[in-house]
Amino acid sequence: MTSSYTIKSFDELTNHELYDMLRLRSEIFVVEQNCAYLDLDNKDQKSFHLLYYVDGEFAGATRLLPAGLSYNEISIGRVVIASTHRGLGLGVKLMEASIAGCEEKFGKSPIRIGAQYHLSKFYQSLGFVEQGEVYDEDGIPHIEMLRA
Repeated sequence: MTSSYTIKSFDELTNHELYDMLRLRSEIFVVEQNCAYLDLDNKDQKSFHLLYYVDGEFAGATRLLPAGLSYNEISIGRVVIASTHRGLGLGVKLMEASIAGCEEKFGKSPIRIGAQYHLSKFYQSLGFVEQGEVYDEDGIPHIEMLRA
């Protein structure tokens, strides 16, 4: 299994990369999680996008947001892995690449995320610490987490 990733600004994405990313986000966040919400929130244009591939096939993505766009700190959002590529340990690799990508694009500084609460332990294993109370976002319990 050979994995690779690329990080691009919104304007650098090809039509096919943009389509693949948005289709995967819709497949997982809207259809699989049965959650009607507006994914296109006008933050993509100001963010970097990490596209993750396994054996040349698109397998996952994250959105790297500059400080001030979602939180005071830089942030990683829209973390998604295709259902066909789950159970391979890609979540850790995707997040490690995203953390490195944030440092490359924005410098080394704290990273804040709004994590689905049931994934809290996973994010803790990557150095994120729960902050505040659990809150509802589109019918799914979430919690803010910070990696100092």
